Amino acid sequence: MLQEVLYIVLEAGEKVLEIYNKDFKVEYKEDKTPLTEADRISHKIITEGLQKITPNIPVISEEGKDIPYEERKSFKKFWLVDPLDGTKEFINKRDEFTLNVALVVEGEPVLGVVYTPAKNVIYFAEKGKGAFKGDVIAGDIFDAAKLPLRFGFEQPLRVVASRSHRDEKTEEFIQKLSQSFLIETTSAGSSLKFCLLAEGNADVYPRFGPTMEWDTAAGHAVLKETGGFVYSLENLNELRYNKKSLRNEAFVAVRRDVAPHILPLLKNF
Repeated sequence: MLQEVLYIVLEAGEKVLEIYNKDFKVEYKEDKTPLTEADRISHKIITEGLQKITPNIPVISEEGKDIPYEERKSFKKFWLVDPLDGTKEFINKRDEFTLNVALVVEGEPVLGVVYTPAKNVIYFAEKGKGAFKGDVIAGDIFDAAKLPLRFGFEQPLRVVASRSHRDEKTEEFIQKLSQSFLIETTSAGSSLKFCLLAEGNADVYPRFGPTMEWDTAAGHAVLKETGGFVYSLENLNELRYNKKSLRNEAFVAVRRDVAPHILPLLKNF
């Protein structure tokens, strides 16, 4: 099934890239977030593709209609889709936007695909089978390398934060880290932050600003399959999905080799 999902996402990414490379209009939804033709086309290709290969598995997409909790609370398994994560990056012609697809089972992301078409790079993972990073050439995947690409713990601790949503709480957290570790900070857009951790090119991703479940599930699946964690700061348990509200609580994602060093600090934050 992963192979079929990969090609659905690649097809959607090709159409998104066509729009990215030309002039396009930007609309705004009721919550003031931007919306483009690329969001709509990607949503259509991905949701219709998933419904075709798995007609009995429901799809929750950012651009789909709202499904009341009374209905979706019975979902044991469902697809969670962000057809264009990082719309602000897309609009500003920064190549860090992604297409995200995750399969969630009993609240856990067990399959994830994160595709960044402007970089021709795709990340994917399936529970028990590993996480991989591949190059996309002419609509196909080549040189898929198993993640992580880098192991071990060393300083400076590399903290990656949101490019568009860095806030005062994040700065406070980084300051707290700097009391125990040498710190190096960087920024990235969309769910690529999870993927940087998964491949070993960043160590910690704190997020205090608002995110939705479709923003995080695919990247979470990729990181999780490398042994990394996404800790909810409400209870320090792993972030869960299909909650009554689809808005995530604040969280900190941590690379596997770094987690034992960071967890004591999270307990006191």
